[in-house]
Amino acid sequence: MSHYQTLGLPNNASQDEVKKAYRTLAKKYHPDRVGHLGKEHQKGAEAKFRQVQEAYEHIQKERGFK
Repeated sequence: MSHYQTLGLPNNASQDEVKKAYRTLAKKYHPDRVGHLGKEHQKGAEAKFRQVQEAYEHIQKERGFK
């Protein structure tokens, strides 16, 4: 899976679209926001949150914005 797919974006997405998708997914999967659902959900959210962070950082470096 590409980093853009992780964020749910096409490869030609604008920088603003990348930021918006990252913020939306980071809020959705942040471990603190799903803690009340139990340990299993929290662990899954942590893994997805890390994937989202890595994808965003990779895209930023690729585009020279970091």
